[in-house]
Amino acid sequence: MSNARFSKSASTAERLSARTTSLFPLWAVLASIAAFYRPAPFAASRGAIVPLLGVIMLGMGLTLNWKSFQRVFTCPGFVAGGVFLQFCLMPLLAWGIAGLFHLDQALMAGLVLVGACPGGTASNVICFLAGGDVALSITLTTCSTILAVFLTPFLTWLYVGQAVPVPVLKMLLSIVKIVLLPVGLGLVLNTFFRDYFKAIRWLFPLISVSAIVFIIAIVVALNRHNIAAAGLSVAFAVMLHNLGGLGAGYVAARLMGWEEQVCRTIAIEVGMQNSGLGVALAMKYFSAAAALPGALFSIWHNISGSLLAAFWSRRKALR
Repeated sequence: MSNARFSKSASTAERLSARTTSLFPLWAVLASIAAFYRPAPFAASRGAIVPLLGVIMLGMGLTLNWKSFQRVFTCPGFVAGGVFLQFCLMPLLAWGIAGLFHLDQALMAGLVLVGACPGGTASNVICFLAGGDVALSITLTTCSTILAVFLTPFLTWLYVGQAVPVPVLKMLLSIVKIVLLPVGLGLVLNTFFRDYFKAIRWLFPLISVSAIVFIIAIVVALNRHNIAAAGLSVAFAVMLHNLGGLGAGYVAARLMGWEEQVCRTIAIEVGMQNSGLGVALAMKYFSAAAALPGALFSIWHNISGSLLAAFWSRRKALR
């Protein structure tokens, strides 16, 4: 095949990949519906979540270089501001929304607990797809996880009146394994073998979209009964909590005069929580009912995040 024909076929594949990726929200919704009505094959794949996240993070690392993280550390205000907004806005929003929807004590405790949790790995993926600052997103997730050992119990006690221990060491080891190691490997490969990956770089978003859609389907399948049992008031409260965090995070970052790429990252980090941790803590220290907001949040924030990523990916991150 001539170089011209190869170039033409490559550009066609790139356009097809871009179109497929732009329909991310549609694939997420269709996968959610399929998983809800046919949960068995997706639930059986629960062990694939961690490897899939590792693949996504490796692809993200292949788009980064050392300067990406150097920029973050030379702008500590972004990190401090992001962590401050996350732990201040989300628990307060949860408490206010619980009162607005007249949720009972157990549901309010669960919603506040989700709001007091640190950021999760899903936020890093959505940030990548939304054209945000991936290095900043990873740094914020790591920092918020470290601070969670103090802030999650304190904020839960402040709003609910009961403190909960947080397994921060276990969470940090999980972040190292799922996020830092594959991203670091990708960064090293991109540094020393950049030219080898240049021709297939367009594949990374497509792989990420495919993987996160499958992860969403698995999460829906595993939480099918929680979805069916949830009342409208609980579902709307969870949706409003997430959307409020995304919107307030973006507006607050904008008011600080930060550039668009940073604003997107802050919005995603504030609005997307480690809801899996929220579910685990609620089950252990409150009740099964208190775990319902976290279970619903884990589904909804992936769907809302995919919609936001699709919208932002079509717009350049201008100031």
